Amino acid sequence: MKGSNDTEKIAFKRSRLIRTVFAVIILVVLITLAAVISSKAVNKKLHGPDSVYELELQWNLKTLEGYKKAYEISSEIISENPYHNTARAYHGYASFMLSQYENDSDASKRYLEEAINNLRVAFVTAREGEEKAQIAYILGHSYFSKDRMSSFLYYENLVIKYLTYAKEKGYESDDIPLLLGLSYAALGDKEKSIESFTQALLVKESDTLLFNIAKQYFLNNQPQTAKQYLLRVTEMTKNDELLESSKILLGQIFITENRLEEAEKEFLAVLEKNDLSADAHYELGIIYEKLGDSVKARSEWRKCLMIQPNYNGEKISDLR
Repeated sequence: MKGSNDTEKIAFKRSRLIRTVFAVIILVVLITLAAVISSKAVNKKLHGPDSVYELELQWNLKTLEGYKKAYEISSEIISENPYHNTARAYHGYASFMLSQYENDSDASKRYLEEAINNLRVAFVTAREGEEKAQIAYILGHSYFSKDRMSSFLYYENLVIKYLTYAKEKGYESDDIPLLLGLSYAALGDKEKSIESFTQALLVKESDTLLFNIAKQYFLNNQPQTAKQYLLRVTEMTKNDELLESSKILLGQIFITENRLEEAEKEFLAVLEKNDLSADAHYELGIIYEKLGDSVKARSEWRKCLMIQPNYNGEKISDLR
C-alpha cells in the first residue's frame, strides 16, 4: 500500500509539473506574440505611410512632390490629433512651399492662410529652441509673401517680429536681412532699413539690393551716399527696368542739389528708351517749373497723366 501511494504522489507531482511547464510555455508564447504585435504597431506608427518619420522624410526631399506628400500626411495626423505640434509645424511648412509653387493667385493665398494658421499654433506650443526658431522663420516669410500678394501692405510688423525672433535664436538664412530691410523700408524706418540692407549686402551683392539701399539713403537725406550706390547699379545691371528706376532716382537727387541740367539729361535718357515713363515726364515738369517755363512744365505733366491718369504727384492735382 505504501508503495502504491508513493507512486501516485510521484505521478501527481509529475502531472502538475507538466501542467506548470505547459502554462509557462503558453504564457511565454502569448507574451512573445503580444510583443511582436506591439512592435509592429509601434513600427507602423513610427515608420508607416502616415508617420512623423515619413512626414519628415518627405519634407527633407525638398521637391514639389515631397511637399505635397508632407501636406497630405500632416493633414491626416492633424485630423486624428489636432494638438500634434510637429504635424502642425510641417503642415505650415508644406503649405508655405506649395504657395510658392502655385501659379493661381487665389490658390496661393489659400495655402498662405493655411501656413500662417498652422504655424501660429505650432509657434505658441513649441518649446524654445531650434524648432521654434525655424517655425518663426517660415511664419515671417509667409507674412512677407502675403504682404506682396495684397493690395496694401499690412503685415510688415509681423514679418519683422518673427524674422527677428528667428535671427535672435540663432536661425540662419541668407534672405533674413533682405526681408527685414524691405519690411523696414515699407514702414518708413529708413535707418533700420539701411542697416538690414547693408547686412544683406555682406551676404550677396545684387543690383536690386544696391538700388534699394540707394533709395533709403536718398529718403534719409544722404544723397551723396545714395549716388555711390546708384553708380554701382548702373555699372552692373542688365535689367532695363532697374536701370530706368536708377536714372529716375539719380535725376531726383540732382534736382535736390539744384543741378537741373544734369537732372534733365537723366530724364531725357529714360524717355529715349521709354517714352511712356510717367515718372520721367513728371520730373521734367518739375525741372521746367524751376526754370520758370510753366507752359513746358504743364505740357510734361499732361503727358504724365495721359500715361498714368491716377499718378500721385502734388504738382498735377489741378490738371485732372
